[in-house]
Amino acid sequence: MTTLLDQESSTAAPAPRTETPLQRALRIEPRPVWEEEPTKAGLAFKGIGLVAICAIVIIPIWVVLVTSLSDTKAINEAGGLVVWPKHITFVAYKELLSGGAVTRAAAVSVGLTVVGTAVSMVVSVLCAYGLSRRDSYAHRPLLMTLMATMFFGAGLIPTYLLVTGIGLSNSYWSMILPSAISVFNVLVLRGFFMDTAPELIDAARIDGAGEWRILLQIIMPLSRAVIAVISLFYAVGYWSQWFNAMLYIQDSDKYPLQMILRQLVLQHQVPPGAMGAAVSNGQINSLAVQMAVMILALVPVAVLSPFVQKHFQKGMLTGAVKG
Repeated sequence: MTTLLDQESSTAAPAPRTETPLQRALRIEPRPVWEEEPTKAGLAFKGIGLVAICAIVIIPIWVVLVTSLSDTKAINEAGGLVVWPKHITFVAYKELLSGGAVTRAAAVSVGLTVVGTAVSMVVSVLCAYGLSRRDSYAHRPLLMTLMATMFFGAGLIPTYLLVTGIGLSNSYWSMILPSAISVFNVLVLRGFFMDTAPELIDAARIDGAGEWRILLQIIMPLSRAVIAVISLFYAVGYWSQWFNAMLYIQDSDKYPLQMILRQLVLQHQVPPGAMGAAVSNGQINSLAVQMAVMILALVPVAVLSPFVQKHFQKGMLTGAVKG
């Protein structure tokens, strides 16, 4: 009898699969026993799909980069965008970074990104924490009001009249305050804050901690992942700012980098100064200048994204599960 029971238990509970050397080297978790092994055709299809997606993303960036590093002769020989590097030169970048409208616009964009992200995160964190406490004053009406703004907006003209009416026209704040808060980001933060263990908050209150101390010393340290992700969302939004600048900014010295890029690409307007003279004299090709500005606008996002990538899964999924 004992032998039969041992045989049944051994057949009913298969031994867990161990890691292969490749999985151990790449730190890949072994496949669960209930998951089917992928077929060769499925693996080939996935590989081809990933290669195609990477090509769709990388090839345009490569063409823009090569064109920005090409001289007038190479661009004229290619008839426009350059695919293979030839006659490499850094003249376009040298002129862009030597001072002038583009350098000033880049400084404006950096300032807007830093200040705007800080303002947006402070407002969003405070709003999300207040809405995450179910015993807070007017919790449900405020939450419903915020969510209603995701589906119903006042429109462009009332927003323009409001911004100009309070004296923000031709001010840097006109590019920050109208988009200072995103309801979606607040809801993600709220969901993450609500997932914090209530025992920690109760213990802190027993020890005499107030709401500010609970937020700063308990909630925020536990929410580093979602805060990093939401900060990146806000930073990318402010770095890509151009529409509010087009509406409210009349002084060209206050234009952000994206506004200069819009003038170069869509309106074919070269900023005045040494760079404009170089383009007029034929020393620099205007297409190379356009592509160089695109690269400068892309670099900060491409550099920051890998540092926040590890927080995306934890920050977004955990914050979106509980609402």
